[in-house]
Amino acid sequence: MKKNKVAIIGTVGLPAKYGGFETLAEHLVTHLSDKYDFTVYCSKKKYTKEEQIESYKGAKLEYINLDANGVQSIPYDTISIIKALRKNDVLLILGVAGAWILPLVRLFTNKKIIISIDGIEWKRDKWSLFAKLYLWWAEKIAVRYSHIDISDNESIQDYTALRYQTLSRVIEYGADHTLEVKPTNEDFIKYPFLSQQYAVKVCRIEPENNVHLVLEAFKEIPHKPLVLVGNWKNSEYGIELKERFSNISNIHLYDPIYNQREIDLIRGNAALYIHGHSAGGTNPSLVEAMYLGLPIISFNVSYNKTTTENKAIYFSTAEELIKQLKITSETELHALRNEMKSIALRRYTWDVISNQYALLIKEVLQTDKKNSVYSEIQKLDNDILEKYQLAHLKNTELFYNKR
Repeated sequence: MKKNKVAIIGTVGLPAKYGGFETLAEHLVTHLSDKYDFTVYCSKKKYTKEEQIESYKGAKLEYINLDANGVQSIPYDTISIIKALRKNDVLLILGVAGAWILPLVRLFTNKKIIISIDGIEWKRDKWSLFAKLYLWWAEKIAVRYSHIDISDNESIQDYTALRYQTLSRVIEYGADHTLEVKPTNEDFIKYPFLSQQYAVKVCRIEPENNVHLVLEAFKEIPHKPLVLVGNWKNSEYGIELKERFSNISNIHLYDPIYNQREIDLIRGNAALYIHGHSAGGTNPSLVEAMYLGLPIISFNVSYNKTTTENKAIYFSTAEELIKQLKITSETELHALRNEMKSIALRRYTWDVISNQYALLIKEVLQTDKKNSVYSEIQKLDNDILEKYQLAHLKNTELFYNKR
């Protein structure tokens, strides 16, 4: 049977070695290549000539000579969309950077569009005012001109329902690619903190992830070790923080670690996961920590509470974090481990996530109508509704009264 062709647009590329969207793309092609013919668009800037392979796990790979992130993401996604129109039935677009072209795609083609809006991107502190305005506008275009839009969190679904009156579909992220790693003697030599009861945080080093707040809190609790992994060199914010906290004895700062075993060694053997994200939707690093069975202390925003089903521990300030670190007992942490693992097993596996995407692709191939938060009857003209209401009132004899 001929398979429908699906383009995955908006990632750095495959094999995945960067972020959440790349991991998503990897698992979609792993789980669904038997059902769909995938093409994944990749950044030539991020793969060496030797790494630029033609196919991966059954998916074709096409390369664009631009960066997939930052300001270049707009032409990168745009070119990917234009190329994808030639031979794909469905465009699965991850992020809104190239959304400006979607009205033209809808006007001149019959291609089906599924788009993940990737949280409320325009609210992120890292963007300039111009970038925020563009992303705010692009989000609106993305939701309006896609056939189906995806939110990765129920709180984002609420936001799109209120702002656009459309019914977004909630699909989160899988986490069962993470590994439970038992440390070897070499691991203990390389990472001496593995023999301690340490907390861990893995994130991009950005103000909205409250890295400064977490570091300030642990500075005040010298007997509690913190291991923090992130891209310190990518911004003045990160450079300044690393310089300020690298000499604090209980704080261990590491540059990004892309080796799966090594990052899971560090995360999976921690006593606690600190999640400081204050923007976005369902964060991959949070669901991965949950799957590894780590107790979670999380920044108190709706996205994180939705992801953890309001069962984690939450903080809003450095003072609150310090208090929680001091008062939370080992018994509470153990119960929290089990709770977070249980939620992750139920909701955050790639088998579950891939099946949800498969159902969306099947649906979008069969429909042209965007789902609204309003029922169809509410869209009818009032005169029509009154006409049928009057006709109904004239016939007062009930069905079961008829003989």
